[in-house]
Amino acid sequence: MTESTRRAFGIDIGGTGIKGAVVDLASGELENDRERIPTPQPATPKAVAEVLAQIVEDQQWSGPVGATFPAVIKHGFARSAANVDPSWVGVDADKTFTEAASNPVTVLNDADAAGLAEVRFGAAKGVSGVVLVLTFGTGIGSGLFLDGRLVPNTELGHVELDGHDAERRAAYSARERHDLSWEKWAKRVQNYMSHIERLFSPDLFVVGGGVSKKADRWVPLLNLQTPVRPAQLLNNAGIVGAALAAQESLGE
Repeated sequence: MTESTRRAFGIDIGGTGIKGAVVDLASGELENDRERIPTPQPATPKAVAEVLAQIVEDQQWSGPVGATFPAVIKHGFARSAANVDPSWVGVDADKTFTEAASNPVTVLNDADAAGLAEVRFGAAKGVSGVVLVLTFGTGIGSGLFLDGRLVPNTELGHVELDGHDAERRAAYSARERHDLSWEKWAKRVQNYMSHIERLFSPDLFVVGGGVSKKADRWVPLLNLQTPVRPAQLLNNAGIVGAALAAQESLGE
């Protein structure tokens, strides 16, 4: 890794907040405090791009930028839109953000970014074979890796399970929505993860999202053939994974 690409800027775009920081790509550590700005409502392409550009400008950053986005991202284009304005569908997100920020911006799915961070620096570091990173929050995000290489846009939270979209039953938001105990919610997660286990036969599950902070309350209740590890990078995973994507886009 050359000195010029030892650092990159990562931005994590969510439905409620947009946050960014400079990342040391050798260690995975943030080099400065995260800057966070509420996600504009409605979260249209122009409005979100303006916030991203503001964060880059505030940090006086010049260089590669990576940005997570809550959507299927294919060749830089948004093919879906979750918790942002529907007008994003079909938009060239790479181009929109690059023009706004006057820096090269690489966009990727938010769960894929969190997975990249965990594979490089976190709970899946050094693990070969098939790794599945699942994030439990408003929905269920997924990142699939084979020997450390990302298979993008898996969207496994939307598999059908018991006649329902899986994340409607097993996302952390379902626990809050139905006021479920940890034990009852863990049974739903167990059912979901058992199904995914049968489909992919992974070598490791990494479970992330905000609920990973309370992993001791529910991970021990799971009974799977595959080892399960809580995510380690927590709220920084998206920023770190975005920065890694920016570095990889340069072929470093």
